[in-house]
Amino acid sequence: MDKVRRRRGIAAFLVAPLGVMSLLVAGSPARAAVLTPGTVLSSATATLVPELAPLATGKRIQYVSTDLTGATITVTGLVLTPKTKKKNKTVAWAHGSTGLADQCAPSTNPAVFWPEARTAVAALLNRGWTVAASDYPGLGTPAPHPYFIGESEARAVIDSVKAARNLDSSLSTQYAIDGHSQGGQGALFANQIAPGYDGALVLRGTAAIAPVSNVDIFAPFVPGTPANGYLVMALTGLATAQNSVVPLAQLAVPAKQRAGVLETGCLNEILAAYAPLTAGQLLVGGALSPQVIAQLVHYDNPAQSAPTAPILIVQGTADEAVPFDITAGPLLDELNAYHTVTVDFDPIEGATHDTSVTLSAGTVASWIAARFG
Repeated sequence: MDKVRRRRGIAAFLVAPLGVMSLLVAGSPARAAVLTPGTVLSSATATLVPELAPLATGKRIQYVSTDLTGATITVTGLVLTPKTKKKNKTVAWAHGSTGLADQCAPSTNPAVFWPEARTAVAALLNRGWTVAASDYPGLGTPAPHPYFIGESEARAVIDSVKAARNLDSSLSTQYAIDGHSQGGQGALFANQIAPGYDGALVLRGTAAIAPVSNVDIFAPFVPGTPANGYLVMALTGLATAQNSVVPLAQLAVPAKQRAGVLETGCLNEILAAYAPLTAGQLLVGGALSPQVIAQLVHYDNPAQSAPTAPILIVQGTADEAVPFDITAGPLLDELNAYHTVTVDFDPIEGATHDTSVTLSAGTVASWIAARFG
């Protein structure tokens, strides 16, 4: 997609509310409109990162999913099939934050197929499971990426499993989800909506590593910190779901002047661009409004309805992005309060946001195996 067309995605989107925007994207919109979620629109051999190439063959796919209104959209991703010990189960990998622009899709950009993600996916492939790895809506396809909009991520993740089964009829209906950070949040949302959304599929369990939650507790403390870029992305994502939110109306002038990085860079570039700003340089008035925080809660916080399958929460005690105390406290309390499923918790002493993934890869794979078993 050319640069001008993409700028009508993020940059123009920052200036005005979403309004009426077609989300039938990539390939043939008319075709996508009449196909069911999980339908594979295209499939091509993928070149895998070195850590995964010996373990699996890969297909990059475009497949049908739905947005929050139920309208059909097109999403991209990878389906990885083990070369040996292949079993008939699927695990959906839900990736952590990569950015907002098309070049930030892990299926086509090895630089944002993070090292910790490679370790986690390798552990799943070594168990013989097919891995479906969604890019999420808006990464690799036109239209803005609904960053941190939990149900949007969840639908794309579940539909990637349907797509994998459409490519390989030997795969059973049983699946699990493994997600990190943004993907951990999406994995928990998927656990909530699965029975009403996944059709014939049977969710056996969800592992969420350092999942984003309870944004109303920590988001007010983000302005003026190295996490500024996450907040800018969250506001941009929120605007995809709530047309009363105009990101540029929230941002102070120095932050507005950096908005181009949302188009030209991915996560690391975005974080670097916004990290030096004080709270007053980031937001008008130096703080989020109560109205915006309320909208973030509505769209970004998991555990707002009952989980439907067993859950494993993994959290590093030295996490610099997702506070340990929020995961170990409010999130676990919220999940357990439903009394609907078993919620296991694995705190990892000294682990950071990323090392919590690498250090828990074996544990997570064993936990998923027990759910399948």
